[in-house]
Amino acid sequence: MMQETYWPASSSHLPRYAGPVSFFRLPMLADPAAVDVALLGLPYDGGTTNRAGTRHGPRALREASMFIRPYHHVTRRSPYEVARVADLGDAPMNPIDLGEALGLITAHYAGLHAAGAVPLTAGGDHLITLPILRALAKEGPVGLIQFDAHSDTNDSYFGGHRFTHGTHVRRGIEEGLIDPKRCVQIGIRGTRYAPDGTDFAKEAGVTTLYIEDVYRLGIPGVIETARRVVGQGPAYLTFDVDGIDPAFCPGTGTPEVGGFTVHEAQAMVRGLAGLDLIGADVVEVAPPFDASGNTALVGATMMFEILCLLADAHAARRGG
Repeated sequence: MMQETYWPASSSHLPRYAGPVSFFRLPMLADPAAVDVALLGLPYDGGTTNRAGTRHGPRALREASMFIRPYHHVTRRSPYEVARVADLGDAPMNPIDLGEALGLITAHYAGLHAAGAVPLTAGGDHLITLPILRALAKEGPVGLIQFDAHSDTNDSYFGGHRFTHGTHVRRGIEEGLIDPKRCVQIGIRGTRYAPDGTDFAKEAGVTTLYIEDVYRLGIPGVIETARRVVGQGPAYLTFDVDGIDPAFCPGTGTPEVGGFTVHEAQAMVRGLAGLDLIGADVVEVAPPFDASGNTALVGATMMFEILCLLADAHAARRGG
């Protein structure tokens, strides 16, 4: 029998603009052992190479998530029916010391992992995926599903600095956290610094679906490819909002035109139901570049789509 579940505050009794601000209006807790899926903010953008501002993402995502109702309109189910979900606040970090920040983040997520909580994180820039994986994949490499405009497999920036939001996937493969044969990147596009800008990914065995591949295959083909590559083993899902066309998500650090739509993103994520997901993040929401708040709303909506997957994956592992 599942333990007590937590539900969002009802907007029929407490207006969305009133009361505490938390992810999806859920309770805010401190004990990771009290939840199955932990929602966290990680307000860190020390890995940014150009337009900073994603440190403000978690707060904007929390506010935008208050629009989200408890039930999915397609499945007619709620993640709160099958998993204990709550807001566990923001992960610790140091905004002016990258090395210390990575260590603090890894230690925090190691504690969550040890307590059995599956993390869903609101970033923050994309470098945050690396320290999270250092905690979740210490028992062995995991599969990676990456929605993104950029491969993030560069080696270094600015005189040999190896830890940025454009190098974390390469570092994760090199450190044995990501199994490149079980890694699929979806939506890659944009100009590059050199003709061979993604050779590392290709040589490592990463499956890269450029945006042209996405539209050639169609949504069902992308889903089939992702499921085949990742297989049945444990996997992590990372969703960079710059994978979506900036017409829908202008508030991001490195916008690239010609991306997929929000609805296409939702459909692709929904198609991953049933995979053994051990964690996920939504990154690169930079509120200072979108006064409308629409990018944060898109990010919060994608968080809910992913939350539904994580809750079901948890239930499957429990045999429920």
